Amino acid sequence: MNKNVFRNLSYGVYIISTLDGERGTGCVANSIMQITSEPATIALSMNHDNFTNSCIAASGKFAVSILSETSASSLIGQFGFQCGKDVDKFDGVGFTVKEGLPVIDDSCGYIVCNVIDTMETSTHTVFLGEVIDGDILGDAPAMTYAYYHNVVKGKSPKNAPTYLPEDKEESGDGGKWVCSVCGYVYDGPTPFEELPDSYKCPVCGQGKDKFCRQE
Repeated sequence: MNKNVFRNLSYGVYIISTLDGERGTGCVANSIMQITSEPATIALSMNHDNFTNSCIAASGKFAVSILSETSASSLIGQFGFQCGKDVDKFDGVGFTVKEGLPVIDDSCGYIVCNVIDTMETSTHTVFLGEVIDGDILGDAPAMTYAYYHNVVKGKSPKNAPTYLPEDKEESGDGGKWVCSVCGYVYDGPTPFEELPDSYKCPVCGQGKDKFCRQE
């Protein structure tokens, strides 16, 4: 089976936020769909290994911040490639509290839900949420997974439903520098060796020392 066919389905890029006790936390997701319009309900697929999964289950609510094509790619690195157990995901990130949950300011819209049902699979929980608030923020187009993959050149976190092992590496034509954390391939005009030591991966925010040369 060619699993790449799944990428012909439509996906967005979202930051899911919830509460760890009284502290906000969250992660990146791309498998969200509207189930009904009245009452408005949203289904969210979340890997069992994501810390956010257990926090949603405990708090009974989650928010969806819809990233736009102009949203800072560092948001994906901050929320997608590190664990909320270890870091404050909202440190340095602009957000507004809606219905008790933090939503990202640098997004094109948000939806807040109360969990009303769940379904378990072998690797993911599907949370069914009833929408209690939502609004449009700005007029930039929503980021699709295709845009993230082809234009931003980002990779899926390993817990994402769309993750494939080759996301971690590009099939090589030699001489590329690849971020060992998120798989971003540097293709800028300046030779990688000449970049300043302060250079950071534009997707996950890791330093130059995290890049490896791929032959």
